[in-house]
Amino acid sequence: MRAACVRTQGPASNIRLEEWPTPQTGQGEVLVRVNWSALNPIDVYLRAGTIPMPVPSPFIPGSDFAGVVEAVGPGVTRFKPGDRVWGSNQGLLGRQGTLAEYVCTHEQWVYPVTPGVDESLLAASALTGITAHLAVFDAGQLRKGQRLFVTGGTGGVGSFVVQMGRIAGAEVITTAGSPEKIAHCKAMGASHVINHRTENLKEKLAELVAQKPLDVWIETQREPDFDCMVSSLAPNGRMVLIAGRTARPVFPVGPFYVKGLTLTGFAMFNSPAERQRHAAHEVGQWLAEGKLKVTIGATYPLEKAAEAHAFLEENTLGMAGKLTGKVVVKVS
Repeated sequence: MRAACVRTQGPASNIRLEEWPTPQTGQGEVLVRVNWSALNPIDVYLRAGTIPMPVPSPFIPGSDFAGVVEAVGPGVTRFKPGDRVWGSNQGLLGRQGTLAEYVCTHEQWVYPVTPGVDESLLAASALTGITAHLAVFDAGQLRKGQRLFVTGGTGGVGSFVVQMGRIAGAEVITTAGSPEKIAHCKAMGASHVINHRTENLKEKLAELVAQKPLDVWIETQREPDFDCMVSSLAPNGRMVLIAGRTARPVFPVGPFYVKGLTLTGFAMFNSPAERQRHAAHEVGQWLAEGKLKVTIGATYPLEKAAEAHAFLEENTLGMAGKLTGKVVVKVS
């Protein structure tokens, strides 16, 4: 099979297209012929070697996939050859990833394609959609009528959080960096959008929460401002962190505990498989019903996986502002 792989962790230019043996199924495993893959910031970090997570050598990056079951191993009960499927959790914790013509994974990380939903949209919704669902409903415990704030409303996770907040019946506040992105956030269901490039976030947020504080704050940026977060939340509010591996911010202990707030650190790949499966099911259903929409910001062929990685890195770590939505790779 063809695979985009990394033999030495480092810049995106280290990605090379090579011929690999097609993996073989083991107990409980499913072999999927990959049609679509999608990129996430964690794929960039693992390719670059900037986070301490083990990777094979050589390494195929990529967490998300959508395609067709080619073969199943002993003990598989949910799938059969020919089934259309999607999933995530690959390229993590020592597993090979999805920038390849085939991926072999345990059936617990594989989900049936929801009828009527394009595979590219499911690949683009995998890690980010499941992460957003778990952050909003499991960690954030968001309920109808509450107030939710999420940074980066047009980002991979942020765009799903905005829409899921709307689906839950909450009032959503978010940030964006241009008039076009502000309009996009409002079209997805945000009630208020703060321009983080031209407006003072603390001042604008203070105005918005003066009469009604926030119930949930989901932080997608790498450097959280806990003073701003704590002062903006109502008593018993919830803060959910899904970024900032190297951040060491000052923390306002007194105001935090006096308000009875909770702080949850959350990484999707640590969540139980059954919770991720539930989230994936709802993401697929909402996509089919038109309640949830996915923006694909850039599409690359497998042969240009290095360019895809470089573009995502430029717009995440580099904050270039040229990307709205997901970067996807057409594998076959």
